[in-house]
Amino acid sequence: MTEFIPAAKPIIGDEERAAVDRVLLSGMVAQGPEVAAFETEFSEHFVAGRPVVAVNSGTSGLHLGLLAAGVGSGDEVIVPSFTFAATGNSVALTGATPVFADIEPDSFTLDPSSVEAAITDRTKGIMPVHLYGHPARMKELRAIADRHGVSLYEDAAQAHGAALDGHQVGTFGEFAMFSLYPTKNMTSGEGGMVSTVDAEFARRVRLLRNQGMERQYENEVVGFNARMTDLHAAIGRVQLTKVDGWTDARRSNAAFLDANLSGVIVPPVADGARHVYHQYTIRVQDDRDGFVRALKDEHGVGSGVYYPIPNHRLPSLAPYAPGLDLPETERAAREAVSLPVHPSLSGADLDRIVSAVEAVAGAGA
Repeated sequence: MTEFIPAAKPIIGDEERAAVDRVLLSGMVAQGPEVAAFETEFSEHFVAGRPVVAVNSGTSGLHLGLLAAGVGSGDEVIVPSFTFAATGNSVALTGATPVFADIEPDSFTLDPSSVEAAITDRTKGIMPVHLYGHPARMKELRAIADRHGVSLYEDAAQAHGAALDGHQVGTFGEFAMFSLYPTKNMTSGEGGMVSTVDAEFARRVRLLRNQGMERQYENEVVGFNARMTDLHAAIGRVQLTKVDGWTDARRSNAAFLDANLSGVIVPPVADGARHVYHQYTIRVQDDRDGFVRALKDEHGVGSGVYYPIPNHRLPSLAPYAPGLDLPETERAAREAVSLPVHPSLSGADLDRIVSAVEAVAGAGA
């Protein structure tokens, strides 16, 4: 029987297991020296030395970042609808209103013209998502933010190592969040990183993640328990030594698919953008869901549909967007399919993916 090719595959090896054992033997398993070291190393690796705060999930990172930025009741934050619900959820959790804007068809990221049209006198900030590992149009979004006197934040959950015009994502906004969920380009088992504009912003995030304390029992603000454990940080530190090689493999696998796929629309990359291919997302214009089923059932190739229901139509978030029309978002939700490009793939796997896609796409022609 031909082995199934999964859409994503976390890579956890002996080094990660040894790191966890080391922490268990140390007796220091809550937030401690491993977390501090991970923050420093992540900062140097991904965000040009910006202050970084580790938290227990990517969603916590967005939530605490927004709170530290002063977002709250009465404010609006412009976000894409075509993304995971955590983006809109994090805004709603502050008491503010998520305002959904449309995306560009090529990059699947926020369309600056749609953002401009969504600005009101209640707009506090703009939070693009660097979706699938492709950077959003930060130059244009920065210009809009500056013109209207609002802040710029970044959801970089899927974009470790992505860059635009030589600048790393996570360095453009007042804060940025990177997810460390198991299927991301690197993982700590679960967790998130918040890169911040300066030390004072980082301090506010640290207070919020730890019950409002920097020093024990001296609670300065009402906070949360959003700490990362040393167990998770130890895994993340090991993964950090491997992620560049994995990213090179993802980019190489994506280049192979670009060169060999036919019958579908492969993902373009904007000028000046470094795509890190958390997902390799094609468009299937006719019967996307049938295409996905056939890849799996007939060819043993997994894929992912991210995201079949836009945020502005989810029962949880639709009340924030009555009657909203986002045509490119709706089209992407009908057409997008993410194919495997994870580092575990062999050359034979890539050949199978190409053959399967061509067979299914040809059958539907």
